[in-house]
Amino acid sequence: MGKFVIKTTKTGVKFDLKATNGQVIVTSEVYTTLANCKKGIASVQKNAPIAAIEDQTVEGYKAEKNPKFEIYTDKSGEFRFRLKATNGQIIGVSEGYTTKPNCEKGVASVQKNAADATIEVE
Repeated sequence: MGKFVIKTTKTGVKFDLKATNGQVIVTSEVYTTLANCKKGIASVQKNAPIAAIEDQTVEGYKAEKNPKFEIYTDKSGEFRFRLKATNGQIIGVSEGYTTKPNCEKGVASVQKNAADATIEVE
């Protein structure tokens, strides 16, 4: 089972969703309050399992409705994904992956782990 780990930063509070193996699979923005960070976690838990996947790496890709995972390539050519809530806000981003299949596995891991993940505060 995955877990959300809430951490305090210099400028606020953020969370990481970690898979069962301890790997960070999605990271949040920095929130100004713990309460808002917990709302972000709730949004990931609600949206990730039902989110469509929009593959922006293919030409003429089909635009999906929110909530959705957007798979894209960054400036260095790595594959990444971001999770958008129903309102279009980005609620989580991935690390860079060297291959698209690994990026897709990351999306699947978020979909699988988010809903029933425990929450820890560090």
